[in-house]
Amino acid sequence: MRGFEVGQTVVRRDVYRGGRVWSEQALRVVADTGEALVTACAPGAEARWPAPYAKARADDDRPVRKEAFDAMAAGEWELTDGRWQETELLLWKPPGVWFSVNAFFVPADGGRRLRNWYVNFERPMVRTAEGFDTFDLAVDLVVDPGLSRWQWKDEDEYAHVRRLGIITDTEHRAVDDARARILALIEERSGPFTNAAGWASWRWDPAWPLPCLPQPVPAATEGCPAGG
Repeated sequence: MRGFEVGQTVVRRDVYRGGRVWSEQALRVVADTGEALVTACAPGAEARWPAPYAKARADDDRPVRKEAFDAMAAGEWELTDGRWQETELLLWKPPGVWFSVNAFFVPADGGRRLRNWYVNFERPMVRTAEGFDTFDLAVDLVVDPGLSRWQWKDEDEYAHVRRLGIITDTEHRAVDDARARILALIEERSGPFTNAAGWASWRWDPAWPLPCLPQPVPAATEGCPAGG
């Protein structure tokens, strides 16, 4: 499959077992190389989420987030339109790995500053004509801008989705391996952190319109990792 052009709109989709779409997010391409697909998002960009999850995001309501996972396990959800809010997002997704590295930027002194790095543990991407498919595996790692401190996030939700069977034993082992790998990348300042200062100075291109979602399309099926 051909690479994407800089500035092109692509769609990141979280696709649950059986090929059903759990969420969609419109992004713009910053770079597409053999090392990684790098994409970006800005406040107002279009998204689609399950209704309980959208409510949980809007209200910062963790019990409702767990209800959303219950709905996922039961296969009972419908997508609702949403918008990315608050932060500019830079997303670094290498091929074949069980995580993405994200950078969140917030307003500061009339400009923008890097608030934190954020490692999202997720299935390896499957490229599509419109973007890529993956699946969020609940647990995350929050890293300070200087890469000197970090903390695990949403371990309780990870345990919950494990109990529900949403994350398989195979995926759990892959996440454990990915945890060790990302900590090594941070400590070695390798991978996306090789040029951490350069990425930290990134800003959304003001010439880019906010990305919009296309009409829903079937999920990718080829290349799905085992256990997914």
